[in-house]
Order: sequence, then structure tokens, then C-alpha cells
Amino acid sequence: MKIDLHKKNYLKALLLISLASPALGLCGEVGTALKADTLRLTPFADAKTVGSLNKNDAVDILAKKGAWLQVKTKKSTGWVRLLSVKRGGVSSSNQVKGLADVASGRAGTGKVVSTTGIRGLSAEELKTAQFNETEMKKLESYTLTPKDGQKFATAGGLTTTPLAYFKGAQ
Repeated sequence: MKIDLHKKNYLKALLLISLASPALGLCGEVGTALKADTLRLTPFADAKTVGSLNKNDAVDILAKKGAWLQVKTKKSTGWVRLLSVKRGGVSSSNQVKGLADVASGRAGTGKVVSTTGIRGLSAEELKTAQFNETEMKKLESYTLTPKDGQKFATAGGLTTTPLAYFKGAQ
């Protein structure tokens, strides 16, 4: 596989940016406590308690380490579990932008994102994987009709928000 020099330099730059971005992306970021939690001296569940966080407290995010965020509140500074803090803020006037971010794939920028992936499969196992009709039929059995989807949305109190079509990347 040949990669021209321009693409190779681009890939190197992208790699450097991606390695630096976790630290750079948090500088000066604000957040809100999603729930009451304990602030710890170090990013470990058994670390000494240095303060507490109340639901809806405003925080300044100072650093990230694994599943922990170092935050500063009005009263103290400490480490809290990542999922206890909503990074950034979305006001009710910003709902359409939030929906647009989801639709455009930009929702993860500066916000807590959880992902899953394939674990425990080797490259060889993936290469030799075989089509399984029984499993495909099982998967297809989970398909719902638009009417079922509407029924679910109504039961959950979801509302329709019309959005303009997105223009393709130029």
C-alpha cells in the first residue's frame, strides 16, 4: 500500500493532535454536576475525600485521567467520576443545535461520550468470520414499524423537532 508524502505528513499531524487533544481539550472547560458525589484527593475510589459535589453544581474541569475528571468547585478541588459531570452546557434555546450536532456526528465534541467496540476477537477471527443466517433473522426480528416507533416516542413524551436538511461537505 503506497501513501504519498502529503498524506503521510497529514497522518503524522493528525496523530500528534489526537495525542495532545485530551489534555488541551479540557483546559478551561466548564461543566455541571449530574448528581451528588464525593471529591477525591486522587483519581481512585478509595482515595481520601477532599470535598463533595452537589447535583447541578458548576465546576471547572482541570484534567482528565481515565474515568476521572479533576474539577474545581467554589469550595474545593478534587477528582470525581467522569459520568458524574456533564461537560459543557446546553440551554433550552440550544436544543436545535444539539440535535444538529447529533445528526452531523459532532455531538461528541467536548461532551461525555461512551463507546463500545469488539473485544477479544483477533484479526484472523475477523477475517474468517462466516455469515450466519439464523443470527441475521434473529437480528431482523427486532425491527419495528414506524407506527411502533411513534407509539414509543409518544409514551416517552418525546416531541418532533424539524430540522433543515444538511448540506454535504464541500
